[in-house]
This record gives sequence, C-alpha cells and structure tokens, in this order.
Amino acid sequence: MNSAPDAILHYVLSRISNARDLARCSCVAKRWRDCVLYLPALYFPRNAFDGLPQPQADLAITHFVTRAALLEELVLYCPFSAPLLATWLALKAPSLRRLELRVDGPAQLDCLGWSRGLESLKLWGVCMGAPPRWEPFIALRTVEIVGGAFRDSALVAALAACPNLAQLALLGCDGVGSLCLELELLESCRLDFIGPRGRTLSVGCPNLRSLEVQGFSSVILKQAGLLQSLSIAKTSGKMETVEAEKLPALEFLSLRGVQWSWAAVSSALDCAAEVRRLVMKIEFCGDFDRFLPFPPVDLVQFFNAHPRLQIFEIHGAMFAALCQKDSLQSVDFRFWIPSLEEVVVTVRSPLNAEQKLSTLESLVKHSPRLRRMVIRVSQMKNCNEMADDFFEDICRFRSMNSNKIQVE
Repeated sequence: MNSAPDAILHYVLSRISNARDLARCSCVAKRWRDCVLYLPALYFPRNAFDGLPQPQADLAITHFVTRAALLEELVLYCPFSAPLLATWLALKAPSLRRLELRVDGPAQLDCLGWSRGLESLKLWGVCMGAPPRWEPFIALRTVEIVGGAFRDSALVAALAACPNLAQLALLGCDGVGSLCLELELLESCRLDFIGPRGRTLSVGCPNLRSLEVQGFSSVILKQAGLLQSLSIAKTSGKMETVEAEKLPALEFLSLRGVQWSWAAVSSALDCAAEVRRLVMKIEFCGDFDRFLPFPPVDLVQFFNAHPRLQIFEIHGAMFAALCQKDSLQSVDFRFWIPSLEEVVVTVRSPLNAEQKLSTLESLVKHSPRLRRMVIRVSQMKNCNEMADDFFEDICRFRSMNSNKIQVE
C-alpha cells in the first residue's frame, strides 16, 4: 500500500463505507486519513458508537459527513440528534443521492426537503402524524418505509411529493384507513400493513408491473393493463372485495389469508384469465364473521377459464371445493388441461377422500404436460383409521405415478 500512488490508495479506501472501519483506517497512517475526502458512501451501523455519550457520537458523525466532499449515499442506523440532521443534509444536498435513516419515534422530517436531488429514500421506524412540508422530489425513484405509523393525510402528502416514483415499499406499517395511489411511473409496489382493521386500497398506476398487498380488506385496481405479478394477502380479519378489470399481462397471482368472501375470490380469478402461476392459500370463506367452507367449484370450468396455467399451488380448503362438484363423474374424454406442468396440493382432512383422490387422478389424466405433482399432507385434523386409509390411497396413487408424484 505504501508503494501505491495516492490516487490508487484513495480509490481503494473509498470502497470502505462502514464508519467504524474508516475510523480504524484513519489511524494507520497520515496518508490514510485523507481517504474520507473521496468517500461516495457512509454507513453508520446501529452499534457504531456504543458506550459513547450522544454529543460525542454526533461530533463523530459531523466530522465524517463534513469531510466527505462528494458524498452520494448516507446510511444512519445509529442514534443521532435530530436537529443536526438538517445541518448534515444541507451540507451534502448538492451530491447526496441515496439516504437511509433509522428514526426512533416522532421526528421532524421537513429537513429532508433540503436533499432535492435524492434518488432513493429509506426510513425505518418513522412516525408521521402531520403532512411533511416537502417540495417535490423530482429525481426520487425509490421510497421504502419500514415500521412506519401514519395518519392518512400525512402519507398522502408524502407520496404527493414523490411524483416520479418507480418503486414503493411500505412494510410493517400501521395507522392508515384508506390509501389511494395514482403515480404515473410506478412499476413496483409492496404494501404491508399490520392489524385486523379494515382498510381500503385504490391503485391507478398505468405502468405498474408488480403489486404485493397485505392488510387491506378492499382492493380496487384501475389502469392495470401492464400488471404482471399480483399478490393479495389478509392474515387477520376478512378480505371483503377485490375489484379489477381484465389483467391481460398477469402471469403470477397469489391469494392468501384466513377468510375471504367468495365474491372477492371470484373477482380475482375472473380478472386473471391469462395467469401462468396461481397460488391459493385461503383457509375459509364466508361473507359474515362465521367461517364457512368454499362453495363447490367446477374443475372443468376452472381450467377452461385459465388455459395458460402452468404452476398451480392450492391449499386444502380450495382443493376440497374443487372435489365437491359432480362434474368429475362424467368428464368429457376430450377435456384436457393444455399448459399445466406443476401442481402443489396441501391436504389437511380425510373427509371426502374418494372425491379428493378422483380430483388428483383427473389432474394427472387430463394434463399431458404435467411433470410434477407434490401432495403435502399437513396437520391432518382427524388422526384415526379414516386418515390412515386416505394416506394409504395417496401412497398407492403415488406408486402408480412415481415418475410425477411425490408426497411430503
């Protein structure tokens, strides 16, 4: 390293971003101290200043931030004094492009408006009770907020200041009753809200390609003709409604939750006629507080309505619904499932064993491209002779189709 020219030395050391490592490097030699001048990124981990009083920690952060002449990325996970954040951002506003902050509790976020050139913003643990006073972030393309708490008006105002977002993630958040997204350039969106309360989501983003939603009881999709991947989950409470037009580009659809209304399930399936991979893991149906089984589903009509389906993963409740329809007793020999290649079925009850086995046989018989079927026997409710007989039938079925079927 002593033989290397200054430019090479500074380039090598500028690849280091962790503040603790930089502090150690600056103690090695006088030549190494100047490496801070050329840093494109600074990262302060949660334990960066363990054991130091807060004023000393703030002084160290100020020292690093001030000396980095062309700082493009700043990541602050360690505790810091909120009033100093405005000073740091004002100093580095011309060059700063990526900012990531861990904010413990309520904080004044108006100072983020200093960094008008931001391209990526990530916030942890932020509490946003009032609308932030931000001018539009024209260059901002990525926003991620983890563990945030919002009032509806505050979140609406924050997103309105980011008109050119391409990626949005709100993960483990709370406090919102309804949310309306209308962002022209948004391509990827992940929304994960906690708690059983009912929430309404309306999305009208014409360039949206991927949408993951958790925690909303009502989802309305508009202008979603380019959507390729859609995941809707409701792990607590009931999923009430899904409203969407036809989604001709949709290739992946996942429906998960404890209880969905049948109208919501039907609407989601109807709009996904061109889907290639379908995951259905819903425990119960029902339009009221009482848990109900799924109504019978015609297997022939189901697969005729989804002719391009290649991978099908289905939970026990929906699988049981496919087994209840009488159409399996007289399936037309000309019926076939043209694209199906892989099936994963979770079976949790030996009830209606004959119908379930008949459905499995039909899937194998009428799917000429089927390569793999996985039968998962999970948490069998009735552990008695009926369950033993059913499991023996499944094992016998597997032995007859050992090249395609496996049991887990």
